[in-house]
Amino acid sequence: MSRRRSRGPVGLLAVLGLLLTLFAASPALAASYRYWSFWEGTGGKWGYATQGPSTARPADGTTLGFRFSVSKDAGAEAAQPRTGADFEAVCGGTAAAEGKKRVALVVDFGVPGDAPAGETPPQEAPRTACAQVAPEATAAEALASVAKPLRYNGAALLCAISGYPKSGCGEPIADAEPQASASAAAPSSGGGSSGGASSGGGSGPSAGLLAGVAAVAALGAAAVWQSRRRRR
Repeated sequence: MSRRRSRGPVGLLAVLGLLLTLFAASPALAASYRYWSFWEGTGGKWGYATQGPSTARPADGTTLGFRFSVSKDAGAEAAQPRTGADFEAVCGGTAAAEGKKRVALVVDFGVPGDAPAGETPPQEAPRTACAQVAPEATAAEALASVAKPLRYNGAALLCAISGYPKSGCGEPIADAEPQASASAAAPSSGGGSSGGASSGGGSGPSAGLLAGVAAVAALGAAAVWQSRRRRR
C-alpha cells in the first residue's frame, strides 16, 4: 500500500510536467505571421480591409494596398504600405474609359528583414499601378491585371504577388526570429486580408498559454498537498 501511495503523486507530477512541456511548445508562442495583408485607402490613409481581395468589389476611384511583412497581429496593427493611399497620384494620369472602373493599387514587397530565407523583395520601393477593369471586378481581379503571377492556397489565401515569395503562405513565425517590420514599417496591408492568419495579439505569451501554465501549476501544488496529507 505504501508503494502505491508514493507512486501516485510522482506519476501525476510526471504527467503535469509533460503537459507543461506541451503548452510551452504550442503554436501560441508563434505570435507573428509572414503574409500579404490587404488595405483600403480612405482620405489618404490606410485602413485594414474588412473583406478578402477575392470577395471585395472596389468602386471606381478606390485605392487598395498590399503589404508583405512579418507582423505580430493579423489586423490593424500589421505593417501598412509605405506610401500614402493617394488615388490621384496613381491613377490621375489614366483617363476614365467607358465600361471600366479605375482602381489604384499599391503593392509593397516589404523589407529584406521580413523576406523568407533565401529570398529578397523584388524591389525596395512600393510598386503602384492603375488597373482598369470591369465594373463588377473584385480586388483580386484588379490586382491580377497588373501584378501577375498571383499564388493562392487551398483556402483562397493570397500567398504571393508577382511571384513573391516563391513559397510559404501566412505561416507562423517563432518569436525568436528577427522581425524587421516592427520598426521599419509605416502602414501595412492586412485586413479582410490577403489572407493573413489570425494571431493572439499583444506582445507577450497568449492568454491561453498563461492560463494553461497556471492550471498546470495549480494541479501540481494540489498533488504535492495530497501527497503530504497521505503521509500523515
